[in-house]
Amino acid sequence: QEQLVESGGGSVQAGGSLRLSCAASGRTFSSYAMGWFRQAPGKEREFVAAFSWSGGSTYYADSLKGRFTISRDNAKNTVYLQMNLLKPEDTAVYYCAARATSGSYYIAGAYAYWGQGTQVTVSA
Repeated sequence: QEQLVESGGGSVQAGGSLRLSCAASGRTFSSYAMGWFRQAPGKEREFVAAFSWSGGSTYYADSLKGRFTISRDNAKNTVYLQMNLLKPEDTAVYYCAARATSGSYYIAGAYAYWGQGTQVTVSA
């Protein structure tokens, strides 16, 4: 059974940093596209960042480029999201997602597997 488990969320002041982790189990996700999404209260789930199938390409939401960095460690079956210079508007539940099929990296519906989410709260 495929499972994605996020960790690393928490509360931080504006300007601070957090690193989220997504540990995958049940199968090897090294050949899967992996992504991070977030959802703030009352808002739709939005794309944050993603890795291509091969891991050779990365994709970011335009508004987050330069502050967020996605990385992966295939040996550990883990994907990371480094978040720097955090702002109050980054407050959300952050989800890890994976898929083995083709499709848009930017659309949540294209991903088949999801973690339970981890809360990130940024105070002013």
